[in-house]
Amino acid sequence: MLGMCHLTFTACGFYRSRRLATNGTLATEGLKATTIIAILVAAGAKLFRTPIHPASLLLFWVLASSLVVGTSLLSRFAVSKIRRRGRNLRYLMILGTNPRAVEFAKRLESRRELGYRIVGFVDEDWAGSADFVGTTYKHCSDFKGLAEFLRWNVVDEVAFYLPLRSFYGLSSEVAALCEHHGIIMRFGASIFDLKIAQSGVDELGGDHHLTAFAGSHAVWSSVVKRTIDIIISATMLILLAPLLIVIAVAVKLTSPGPAFFLQERVGLNKRRFLICKFRTMVQNAETLLAGLETLNEVSGPVFKIKNDPRMTPCGSFLRRTSLDELPQLFNVLKGDMSLVGPRPLPVRDYAGFNEDWQRRRFSVRPGITCLWQVNGRSSLPFDRWMELDIEYLDRWSLWLDLKILARTIPAVMKGSGAA
Repeated sequence: MLGMCHLTFTACGFYRSRRLATNGTLATEGLKATTIIAILVAAGAKLFRTPIHPASLLLFWVLASSLVVGTSLLSRFAVSKIRRRGRNLRYLMILGTNPRAVEFAKRLESRRELGYRIVGFVDEDWAGSADFVGTTYKHCSDFKGLAEFLRWNVVDEVAFYLPLRSFYGLSSEVAALCEHHGIIMRFGASIFDLKIAQSGVDELGGDHHLTAFAGSHAVWSSVVKRTIDIIISATMLILLAPLLIVIAVAVKLTSPGPAFFLQERVGLNKRRFLICKFRTMVQNAETLLAGLETLNEVSGPVFKIKNDPRMTPCGSFLRRTSLDELPQLFNVLKGDMSLVGPRPLPVRDYAGFNEDWQRRRFSVRPGITCLWQVNGRSSLPFDRWMELDIEYLDRWSLWLDLKILARTIPAVMKGSGAA
């Protein structure tokens, strides 16, 4: 029965992102799903010769429809209130500065319950630029500087408002760039040669857009993943509280400085956050890094050496056993990270990226563990690490997360690739 309901809700689009759906659409989807389920129940009763009274079936349909539709509308109302207060936002960039693009931005801003914020507009100087300058909107980049802008700014979605007939080639290049970064794209009827992005049609700001995105954006699975993150991280923090206190005291007693190490990392769609770990190095480790660059033992922009002279005796043990990672459970609980996802990298490492396809790893929440951790960690070359992260995005499912979590414990106990 549960499986039948799940398949029905999936077929009716109930688990897709419904940020842009109207209340009427939500109600229609709910009624469609409960009607199909009621019909299947009646068919099953007929097939297995189980008597069922029509009044009972009607009561089931009424109660199920009221519950499903009511829950959807109540959730929409609660989320809208949250978005109006500046939470759960999506940062959108608009390609083009023509009147149609500006009008779209105005309509979008008038619907604050959708939770969109305009990052700015991208365009070259043209005959109508003077009219755009007269608006209050920000011109954030031209096309030549767009790649660099995307590398260092939070952009969740890009809306294409260029005249596609005359700018098709340029729009295709921008679409490929967005695909590399894992950024959701919204454009008109033109279809680009995208290799991995999935597509669908949404109504946004009064216009219908063809929406393209790379990776999984299934709302139901994302909600379950976030729920698992909250439950497991909260439970582990409670159970491990005595151990966390012991480690914090040990770090303080064995070397001068704070027990915890906070560092700015690059997270979801380039959002910055402070990662929390137990301090494993001397207090001025960050300032000493420049003098050790020539000793780097791994390929790519990241820095790792096995016998790092900045490591404290206690820190060496914490690194080897991965106990220094435990405070990241606070980051998971807060929502900056997930239990499973590509590792969050320091800004210094991110600055060394030279391939945009690698930046798609930042289109999901970073995690404590991922395929890299269970396949050798620091013993793997940088390019292979990035390939594993992209493989995780393309293969993602809740089942894959559970398998990675199960494989993480023996990997940590072996200490393979720890550095």
